[in-house]
Order: sequence, then C-alpha cells, then structure tokens
Amino acid sequence: MGAAYFYHLTQKPLEATLPMLLGKALGAGWRVAVRGTDAARMEWLDQKLWLGAEEGFLPHGLAGGAHDAAQPVLLTMAPEAANDPQCVMTVDGAEITPDELQHLERVCILFDGNDPVAVDKARSQWRSLTGAGCSAQYWSEDSGRWQMKAEKAAPDAV
Repeated sequence: MGAAYFYHLTQKPLEATLPMLLGKALGAGWRVAVRGTDAARMEWLDQKLWLGAEEGFLPHGLAGGAHDAAQPVLLTMAPEAANDPQCVMTVDGAEITPDELQHLERVCILFDGNDPVAVDKARSQWRSLTGAGCSAQYWSEDSGRWQMKAEKAAPDAV
C-alpha cells in the first residue's frame, strides 16, 4: 500500500508546484495520472505543462488521445487512467479512495491553501484516508520551502 502526501500550496501556484512533483515521480520511474474535476481546467493545465517547466520538458498527454496508454503523465478526470499509473496526483478536490491508494505507490493531493473550500476538502480527504488505515503525510510551504508538518502511519506500518 502506498501513502498519501498532502501538499498545502501557499507560496507557489499549482502550475509551478505540479511540474516539480511530476519530475520527482518520473525520476522514481513512476507513471503518473493527474486527476482533476473540470475539463477546461485540465486543458489549461495541459497548456501550462506544454509551455515548459523550469526543470525541463515533461512528457504528458490529455486523456482522450490515441496514445493515452503510453503517456508517462496523463491528465484525466476519470478514476481509471489508461497509462496504468503508480502515482496519482489530485488537483482541485478530485477524489481518491482508500481502495485506490492500496494499489498505488503514492498519491499526491495538491490543494490551494488560500481557498477555504479547498482546505476543508483536503481535511476531509485526510480524515477519510487515515481513518481507513492509510499512511499520510502533510507538507506545507509556509516557511518558503517544503516541510513535513504531520504524519500518520498505517497501523501495520508501526
């Protein structure tokens, strides 16, 4: 079973943080699904990723293409991703279930710390996942750099 990492965005926006996390996941050899909740927002994110990240080119595709299964990073709104990811990154409050987490290496839940609704949603997801026995970490960038502020280990991981 993988772990859920919660990223509380307060200093940098999603379009700056996501490429950094995607680079780390790809560096670990994982395929990634980026799951959102709105088609227009996913298209916007697709364009931001194509415009280039500071870390370099990020190969990716928007779900619905002919080569979805071959994409190292697939942007989608569906719970099932054709690229068979080891890591799912959720944005804009997209759902992830404890059952899904059991079949993944990592789930990254990115949420806007300046949006009270997003913060409440992330808190709810934390309670749901940890309440089901999933490991979770909470990361904050309040100090200007990422720091782990809380951790909940799975009961069998103790």
